[in-house]
Amino acid sequence: MPEVGQDGQEKLKAAKVLVIGAGGLGCPVLQYLTASGVGEIGIADGDVIDISNLQRQVLYTEQEIGQWKAETAAGKLTLLNPNVKINVHPFFIDSSNALDLISGYDIVVDGSDNFATRYLVNDACVMLDKPMVSGAIYKFEGQVSVFNYKDGPTYRCIFPEPPGANESPNCADIGVIAALPGIIGTIQANEVIKIITGIGEVLSGRLLVIDTLSMHTHTFNFKLIEANKHITQLPIVSLNCDIAVRSIDYKQLQQMLSTTKDIQLVDVRELDEHEAGNIGGANIPLSAIDSSYHLLDPNKTIILYCASGTRSSRFGKLLLEHGFKNVFSLSGGIRQHSGVPTLRPHS
Repeated sequence: MPEVGQDGQEKLKAAKVLVIGAGGLGCPVLQYLTASGVGEIGIADGDVIDISNLQRQVLYTEQEIGQWKAETAAGKLTLLNPNVKINVHPFFIDSSNALDLISGYDIVVDGSDNFATRYLVNDACVMLDKPMVSGAIYKFEGQVSVFNYKDGPTYRCIFPEPPGANESPNCADIGVIAALPGIIGTIQANEVIKIITGIGEVLSGRLLVIDTLSMHTHTFNFKLIEANKHITQLPIVSLNCDIAVRSIDYKQLQQMLSTTKDIQLVDVRELDEHEAGNIGGANIPLSAIDSSYHLLDPNKTIILYCASGTRSSRFGKLLLEHGFKNVFSLSGGIRQHSGVPTLRPHS
């Protein structure tokens, strides 16, 4: 393409791009940037592959469940284009590492799934004067914008403050149509290529919103609020991903239930799922957790399970945030243990 040409390809080869999150958005971003010949790509993600990811995170397979996303993605991308340098950062970004990590790259792509990370990444990019290509998805709707580009508006210029702790559901909680992150992630990759090569009109000061049910698109314009450029330190935020819920497999669960007293076994799925088949314990759905904390004893060991391990991990993080100490999640959920007998706590 003459619009890119040799000069543009050399710019791509010289570019360094950090992709935060190797999930639904990160997978297509990583694939297209690698295939386009971006010279150096960093992958920052501290999560492992779960069966619930496979519907939308197309870099991974069922055989790779439990492996680190960043490392697995890097291996696949190297096969796609061995001339690209892939840097693996197998950890979650937070206020202690954000500046050091981002400072080594030219452009940041935010593919995170929580508001705390987005605000943190935005503020770090403002402090370091790095453009941030942002994408977000919700059920059937997605949005893309480019922040802090050539002294343009920041994320806080359109979304001044993050929502409350329980007002930011993610894909694991509310679901997302499988193709949507592919659409939004591909647009993010396109914006990165435009920024690097200097072609086209970058989505700076504009928020592109797509409704995939109707295929209607809307673009909202917003302006720089100068005060949002004057950031001198990163916010100290408590990210759910920073709180580790310990995982146990089915054999460890059996052993704990037979040898340990004061255990609460809890199925966090909905009532109809519990009635269709369970491995025992109380049924306290994740959707009802706000009114159910009193049903759980913080002095006991609490073991949570669901279908795949996603909701039980989420439930566990909320318990840890509320002061519970001994919280475990059944790795892989009961889908991996179909036909097992009902378990009973030790008495």
